[in-house]
Amino acid sequence: MLNPKKCAIIGCGFVGSTTAYTLMQSALFSEMVLIDLDRKKAEGEAADIGHGIPFHSPMEIYAGDYPDLSDASIVILAAGGGQKPGQTRLDLVRSNTRIFQSIVEKIVSYNRECILLVVTNPVDILTYATMKFSGFPPHRVIGSGTVLDTARLKYLLGSHLGVDFRNVHSFIIGEHGDSELPVWSDANVSGIDLDSFCESSQRDGSEETLNSLFLDVKNSAYRIIENKGATYYAIAEAVRKIVSAILRDENAILPVSTLVCGHYGLSNVALSVPCVLGREGIKEILDIPLNEREATLLRASAEKLGSVLDELGFSSLCPISNI
Repeated sequence: MLNPKKCAIIGCGFVGSTTAYTLMQSALFSEMVLIDLDRKKAEGEAADIGHGIPFHSPMEIYAGDYPDLSDASIVILAAGGGQKPGQTRLDLVRSNTRIFQSIVEKIVSYNRECILLVVTNPVDILTYATMKFSGFPPHRVIGSGTVLDTARLKYLLGSHLGVDFRNVHSFIIGEHGDSELPVWSDANVSGIDLDSFCESSQRDGSEETLNSLFLDVKNSAYRIIENKGATYYAIAEAVRKIVSAILRDENAILPVSTLVCGHYGLSNVALSVPCVLGREGIKEILDIPLNEREATLLRASAEKLGSVLDELGFSSLCPISNI
């Protein structure tokens, strides 16, 4: 039987260890196991994070191995090679796919009921690969997707408009990477559509300015990696938000990476679209309205990811009727 208060994190690099620290502070779990190819690294991270527990809610955190995740309700996959300066997320695909096949085969030998949350890049390809390797239903294999990209957009757009970031509502969808796109047609500030808000507040909402903001979002990771070598704080917060939505059955709407079979006219690809998240994982995929340009860009993003899946030799996960 799964323990809803137990999670496992596989991979104790920058992202995995920062995620562990963030989840320790969240009080969402009472038990957390860290697994890494370098056992000493996992032990060190568990000890360091554990020493901060007296300042938060009680929990047990320890280094372990795959048998220890047999009752974990959520397994977070943060293992694999990191993105290097000048390298795109899709450049990582072949090496990390091989790593994931080995990891997922070990997971399913001990636990076939958990939710798998994929964080490693390229997250859309690895989310699809994890579905293939695990045989899990799509609603229980979730990629962190563009949850972080959307947060970056809210941060930059809120700063530009001079409003609380939490009152800015818009999505980044598609690939978590170079072909992602903003849904400007649906963007609003506390229910006021973006164009009307910019006009009434005398803020610059021109296409040129909005595109510049989006480019800042899309290139954020590259700049951070160039400056400090890796990104990990904000993605750890994105993971915390996803996990919270699942454990607390929040029915939160987040743009996570998932298998699409017919939504937006797309099929047999994993990418980010707004989804309702709850206790069982993905409850529903939402088809939000897109204008013609956004629909075209989303199709292009799906085609880019689909071509990679074809190169890797992955067969279709969608029912034939949806293809």
